[in-house]
Amino acid sequence: MIPLNLIARVLAAACRAVSLWFVLTALFFWKKPASWPVSSPRTRFACLIPARNEAAVVGALVRSLRAQDYPAALCDIYVLPNGCTDGTEAAARAAGARILSCSGPVRCKGDVLHQAIERLLPLGYDAFCVFDADNLVHPAFLARMNDALAAGARVAKARLCAKNPGASWVSGCYALYYGMNELFFNRPRAALGLSVKLVGTGFAVHRELLVRMGGWNTQTLAEDAEFSAMCAALGEPIRWVPEAVTLDEAPCRFRTSLTQRRRWCSGIMRAAEKRLPPLLSGPHSAGLLRRTDAVLFLCAPFAQALSPLPPLLLALPPLLQGTLPVPGPALCVLTGTWLCLTLLAALLAGHLGMHGRQETCAVLLFPLFMASWLPLQLLSLLCRTEVWREIRHGCAAVQDAAKVT
Repeated sequence: MIPLNLIARVLAAACRAVSLWFVLTALFFWKKPASWPVSSPRTRFACLIPARNEAAVVGALVRSLRAQDYPAALCDIYVLPNGCTDGTEAAARAAGARILSCSGPVRCKGDVLHQAIERLLPLGYDAFCVFDADNLVHPAFLARMNDALAAGARVAKARLCAKNPGASWVSGCYALYYGMNELFFNRPRAALGLSVKLVGTGFAVHRELLVRMGGWNTQTLAEDAEFSAMCAALGEPIRWVPEAVTLDEAPCRFRTSLTQRRRWCSGIMRAAEKRLPPLLSGPHSAGLLRRTDAVLFLCAPFAQALSPLPPLLLALPPLLQGTLPVPGPALCVLTGTWLCLTLLAALLAGHLGMHGRQETCAVLLFPLFMASWLPLQLLSLLCRTEVWREIRHGCAAVQDAAKVT
């Protein structure tokens, strides 16, 4: 029988290896990625907005897209209602969008995108931009995406910020989390030539790649992570366009946040199960570093969910012998981690210009927000959620996309 301490040490080493990769890549946050050369407007965009009961917010997004510093003749806006029981379609039409209704049952956002792109791809659009209905976009969004696509990018991801950082401490934590991802994940990867994180909103895909893939064919609740893995298997990097900005409405209540993030965790784990085998066994056209990064990104939720297991296994023999391990070192580690996360949150808040009362609360409670990922990952490992649950939008304290720099 394999000793428990050996199992614990091997598992701990595997979890540390995954964490170490992300720490090492984050160290390149200081390295500024090259800017995209400015190009004349040439890309014909179809902007896709899946929407389910989003009457309160979809009109504002459509208006922000219609106000782009980009020729209106090169941009068509499609709202994709699915399962709506409110006035989403009427609000979208009133704001100036076209309506492309879904037919048949829709399980998730990936199904909506599959139907829309299948119908629109033959119409000659050069690229498709995907948004959530609660978003707002910077006036230069399409112009900067056009620059990246004209320079050869086939998947381009905008910078993501929270639309309502001052609405509650929870939305403030989302703003800090988004800022941390942009600074320590996307920025260094853009500088190193790796793929950035494709969060499920504010990105553009060129028609050439979609034709190559046979359309949009994701199957899980985490269509963004799954599509990223599909791109990695084809050797197609996801490029970062920080001058294009998307504002996303963050949940205002902690319970809603837990529901949303559990769906993310379950979706990424399911995407890993479906896409890791072809990613590992396919032709190594992506290069070793890019492929390694994609594999470890999909493995990260499993590593986080399993990370408590090694210390529990090491503590089990003393507990069975009736001797309790000394809690002092563990308490010191937990206290040090809490203080480090609070300091990081304070630095991020300064960097993002977050100074309100709720945003100060977010800084102090950011360690709690980050710690809550652990039970969500563990719960998703044991019991996956397979159902998309509607999250109502319309929080207050909305910031202006045009003022984000």
